[in-house]
Amino acid sequence: MRKELSSPPVVIVGAGIVGAATAAFLSLSGVPVRLLEAAVPAAEATGAADGAVSVASKRPGPMMTIARAGAALYRTLADEGLFAGLFHSRPTFLIAMNDTEAEVLSAHAGSLTEAGAAVRWLARADIGRRLPRISTAAVAALEVEDEGHAVGYDIVARLIAAAGLTVERNTPVSGLEFDRADGRVSGVRTGERVIPASAVVVAAGGGAGRLVGLPDVSRPRRGQQLVTERAPGLNGALPGSLLSCSYLLSKKAEHAGDPRGYGVVIDPLRTGQFLIGSTREEGATGRENDIEAVARLAASAREMVPELARLRVIRCFAGIRTAMCDGLPMIGRMPTADNLFVAAGFEGDGICLGPLTGRVVANLVQGREPGIDLSAFDPARFSGERIAA
Repeated sequence: MRKELSSPPVVIVGAGIVGAATAAFLSLSGVPVRLLEAAVPAAEATGAADGAVSVASKRPGPMMTIARAGAALYRTLADEGLFAGLFHSRPTFLIAMNDTEAEVLSAHAGSLTEAGAAVRWLARADIGRRLPRISTAAVAALEVEDEGHAVGYDIVARLIAAAGLTVERNTPVSGLEFDRADGRVSGVRTGERVIPASAVVVAAGGGAGRLVGLPDVSRPRRGQQLVTERAPGLNGALPGSLLSCSYLLSKKAEHAGDPRGYGVVIDPLRTGQFLIGSTREEGATGRENDIEAVARLAASAREMVPELARLRVIRCFAGIRTAMCDGLPMIGRMPTADNLFVAAGFEGDGICLGPLTGRVVANLVQGREPGIDLSAFDPARFSGERIAA
């Protein structure tokens, strides 16, 4: 007989945006939860993200489809009040600086249109009218509508407060406990304690694979970013974030020979500053910045928006994202235990997909339909890898 999920509670491991959303949606549905965090909420990738709620840069296929659903949920939750004041709607502009990039951008425009995204092609003559501060060297741009921005740690704080959750901080989970009789998860180990659980959701970023018995299917990628001083006039002249077409190229496997994976993003923040990123450094685990990366990002940003040259960089930071070996996150029930769930490996897409993933996983835990097609993200696709309880 299936155990009731109400007692003991559902245990969520990780209080980044995915774990916090899962815990909040469960709690708001009346399901008792315990939210465990190895450090503090949003301490890892969520706290070092650029905040893009965007379909524009997603790979065609399931990632583009789920990103559209993620952005739509942000708009709904903002309208309903949960994310009021936190989600800011705006377009994204993909910029081609040469004819080769324009060809890539044209193909990408077709993929976005097929996925149902609203896009508008800007030829060279159109760019000056829509984006007057962009370099005259830009040969084409693609405006993607219905995008937005949200600060990850603000979303986490709102979710925790709205659901009345207490985050158990500084509580790292070292392993899972299983019932020998039926093979289901019975709890999690932290220090010398075992915390009983009716179900477990592992949303622990880089530590998720190890906990669910898949230690070899993910890898770290560092992203370095920088923040400028305030420039309200220039900031206000940009109606949305700017992505160079090189950002799309940095996501393609055939360009993996570039160990830094440079692709410039210029994000006009509501403070009047600019966030400029980012690198995609395969295997890097340190959170330090280096002058080579900062200088190259700054130079690329100036090439796209020349007036940025007069601004000072006042802060740099780096974060570690967890990427899956096939480029798709794991979202779903583990094949090894029917009350064990995982949601991890979002790399740079966690802010966009976090709330949607939390709602989907909360549905799964409660035995409901997820609401979206999860087949591409099913952790069972790694069945050929080592899975150990």
